[in-house]
Amino acid sequence: MKTFSLFALLLMLLTLASTASADINRELRRAQKLLAAGDYELALAEYQRMAKEKNNPLAKLSIALFYDNGWGRQVDPVKACQWYEQAAQDELPVAADALGRCLSEGIHRDVDYAQAATWYQKAADLGLHYSLCHLGELYISGKGVDKDPAKGLDLCQQSASQGSVPAMLRLGNFYLNEKEVLDDEAALHWLTTAASYHSAEAEYKLGVLLRDGRGIDKDPLLARSWFEQAASKGHVPAYFETAVLYFNAPADPETGLWHENDLAKAYMWLSATLQRTEDAEQRKLAGEMMEKVRGVMPETWTADLDTKVDAHLQQYAAANTEQD
Repeated sequence: MKTFSLFALLLMLLTLASTASADINRELRRAQKLLAAGDYELALAEYQRMAKEKNNPLAKLSIALFYDNGWGRQVDPVKACQWYEQAAQDELPVAADALGRCLSEGIHRDVDYAQAATWYQKAADLGLHYSLCHLGELYISGKGVDKDPAKGLDLCQQSASQGSVPAMLRLGNFYLNEKEVLDDEAALHWLTTAASYHSAEAEYKLGVLLRDGRGIDKDPLLARSWFEQAASKGHVPAYFETAVLYFNAPADPETGLWHENDLAKAYMWLSATLQRTEDAEQRKLAGEMMEKVRGVMPETWTADLDTKVDAHLQQYAAANTEQD
């Protein structure tokens, strides 16, 4: 249930720490510098000291994130949830939302959807509006609350309407996947809105809708454009889909072969797929397509194209690691 990248954590803590006392602020910044430098042991020790001696809520939340994200140690969801619960008692909205997920999934306690709903509402009341989508999901499924799909959608839309891209994505997923509220056109609307904020996940999902003709006429060329936009941002699931559409692009009517640009793009995105995907079936298919591409692509192209692929993968290596 990883929730934060290291950068997002540091930004959040710097923002929250601005309201703390001068002494606590200095201590938090010292711990943050250690964390940013990758000195996980000393950073954790500092946060633990502040949690024990100062009863500092931000330190408790930070400790939870260490165990949630596996910074310098094995991921331990139970310990993460135990610390989220402590921080939630101090009315930190992020911790309250995380505690809701812990209770929904039965990580450190038995599953308790009713309590999860209470903590999601608490998080929203404290200002984390995206929690309304988590609460909305419970209303859609009727877990811990009276089943009310319309109310569930309305709750999440309240967050999406305030410009929350994660809420827009969640709404799109609701409309695509929840049988009680299936609506491809509504999904298309919210994913298009999220894509206008340059969300790679939204771009990828728009590609899926256009490829499959859900809520809109099939359009392989436009689907490829959306997939490639997502892939260009390092969204790994989009690599294979982009490669497939370049591989299957119409041949040059004069030669019966790939257009040069389509051939080069097929090679690059297949290469990226083979180096990054963890999907065994995709890897198998990508390998088979790559053999055919290599069979017709001039060998003189390889070095330049490989350089471009390597530069892209290096640029997004850190982001992909945080998403894993």
